[in-house]
Amino acid sequence: MIIPPSTIPKTMNSAVRSRKTRRGVIGIESAIVMIAFVIVAAALAFVVLNMGFSTTQKAKTAISSSVTEASSALEIAGKVTGFGDIAHSQLNATVVPLKVAGGGDAVSLDPTLTDIKYYSNSVRYDNIFGVGCALGSSGNIINASGAVAIAKIGNACINHDPLTNLGDNQYPNSTKAMIYWDVNKNNNNILDQGEHANLIIVYKNGDQPKQLDNIKAEVIVPTGSALTVERQVPAITTTTVDLG
Repeated sequence: MIIPPSTIPKTMNSAVRSRKTRRGVIGIESAIVMIAFVIVAAALAFVVLNMGFSTTQKAKTAISSSVTEASSALEIAGKVTGFGDIAHSQLNATVVPLKVAGGGDAVSLDPTLTDIKYYSNSVRYDNIFGVGCALGSSGNIINASGAVAIAKIGNACINHDPLTNLGDNQYPNSTKAMIYWDVNKNNNNILDQGEHANLIIVYKNGDQPKQLDNIKAEVIVPTGSALTVERQVPAITTTTVDLG
């Protein structure tokens, strides 16, 4: 028997409408939750990707910096020698030949950018390289004696020459490091490939290393690793001492 619509109780119609409304609300809530999950997942994915890019960039920067540091380095270009004072059994000066390491970049030896530390059994100096001690390239500089003589002019670097004047009053007032070039293509304070420089350390009275003393110099350049030179002073029986 078919019941006419007019005879269906109103309470039954209300129940049907209520179930449909609940289904609609549940569907909307599910959609909202799903959208929220999608947004959160997208945000997390962005954070993860951003962190990955940041880490990659930092790794790239670290690698690039390491390559630069390794490629901009000095090395010793021959034997380290000393100027021996036989009468006093001491060294009045030490000479270290320098060049850029094979395949390396140019290195600045400007006194305003470069520090030279010096250590021995009795003294320690944080920086003995100063303005006026980078002598550049000159036809007058053919050896360490010529470099020290030029450094003394006008007291630009030292006030006395300990290589030719060995009287007690002819030692420098302070221990100093100087740089001069055997080969300088650009006539500046930057050591390039194919150029050759020399580090000279002259000692004031009382700082001269004696037999069996350990001496150590560190050339700290603005870019690249520092060069460390360490030697033990042998018996001083000649004016030119081979330190190896």
